[in-house]
Amino acid sequence: MELCLGFFRRMVESGSVEIKVQSLTLVLDGLCRRGEVERATELMDEMTSKGIVKPNTYTYNTLLNAYVGRKDQRGVNEILRLMEKEQVVRSVATYSILIQWYASCGDFGEAENIFEEMRRKNIKMDVYVYSSMISWNCRSGNIKRASALFDEMCQEGIVPNAHTYGALIDGVCKAGQMNAAEILLEEMQTKGIDLNIVIFNTMMDGYCKRGMIDEALRLQVIMEKKGIEGDVFTYNILASGLCKLHRYEEAKWTLSTMVEKGVAPNVVSLTTFIEIYCKEGNLAQAEWLFRDMVKKGEVPNVVTYNTLIDAYSKKEKVKKAHMLKSEMVEKGLLPDVYTYTSLIHGECIVGRVDEAIKLFNEMLLKGLTGNVATYTSIISGLSKEGRSDEGFKLYDEMIEKGLTPDDRVFTALVGSLHKSSSNGAMQQSEYKEQK
Repeated sequence: MELCLGFFRRMVESGSVEIKVQSLTLVLDGLCRRGEVERATELMDEMTSKGIVKPNTYTYNTLLNAYVGRKDQRGVNEILRLMEKEQVVRSVATYSILIQWYASCGDFGEAENIFEEMRRKNIKMDVYVYSSMISWNCRSGNIKRASALFDEMCQEGIVPNAHTYGALIDGVCKAGQMNAAEILLEEMQTKGIDLNIVIFNTMMDGYCKRGMIDEALRLQVIMEKKGIEGDVFTYNILASGLCKLHRYEEAKWTLSTMVEKGVAPNVVSLTTFIEIYCKEGNLAQAEWLFRDMVKKGEVPNVVTYNTLIDAYSKKEKVKKAHMLKSEMVEKGLLPDVYTYTSLIHGECIVGRVDEAIKLFNEMLLKGLTGNVATYTSIISGLSKEGRSDEGFKLYDEMIEKGLTPDDRVFTALVGSLHKSSSNGAMQQSEYKEQK
């Protein structure tokens, strides 16, 4: 790149060669690809101020796209200001970049405004504009709008590509519309659009999240028949789906097959292995695998620690669970509501309800909000000690926070009332005997 830039400057300094805007745009694109966007902008300003070359839409789009990629709002605004000042006409690519920009910032309303501006100006949309619109509508959960845009582009004679289908399939899968995803997959095959690993992974994940693991495994077979080999995400999705249905042996076999095929496991794969051993009650093997992954340079995440903390807490090894919490904090990982809920549950199991309440208060001080499981654990612990007043107070707090208590909460509260009345009767009987 430096050789190219040096050659470009020699051309400028010689004054004997006319500098074309295409040459400038090519150099700017090279700098942007290297992440030197400010340097590219400075070069354009220099060429413009000296009257050597006048940037066109493609030149500005190059810089605009680079600033969008960096999520640099100031840079984006500056390029848009210069385009307006120089009366540079926006192209379809400009609009596509802007839609991507506003959508990535979460300003879906402005992205829609840009799209409607194209309509008003009779600017012909292309597949990239529609794909961007469909993608962000799916990400925002507006599947109805995304589907309408998909139908509209087809009516306009614009052929959807793999990215368009991928975005819509992702959206309908997240919405649980697996039949719609299957129709889109079939349509892709009919139109001769190449299927890819991302689309298969998306659909397998959609099925697994709904407990339909056998449908996910069916897709894996279809995928492999088409010569598409699964990646680490494929195997992680399937193993996780199997674990949710307590099919642990199949989950282990899936991950072992992944390793045999030369696909390197990542932290998610190893955490799933640890989860399986924990569910099987083999904490020694889970701990060994945890320490081994650290030795091999794989960094455990919050989920990895939570998996072990939860397992130790349920086995009443609360001291060990607390040690793991301290370890994760030392490594810069912040305990979340699941970390605290596991520890709270463990303390309640061993009868240290006051310690559980301290953890609950610590969690609140850190800005975390308890979930149904958190409240259920403490209410159950309080109920076992007959502390019904405190239990009902937490129940009221749950309702205020919009949490829906389950049967365990009601059972615990009724039990606490019985225990409170029994304790009261016992104390009254002891009082009478003393008299």
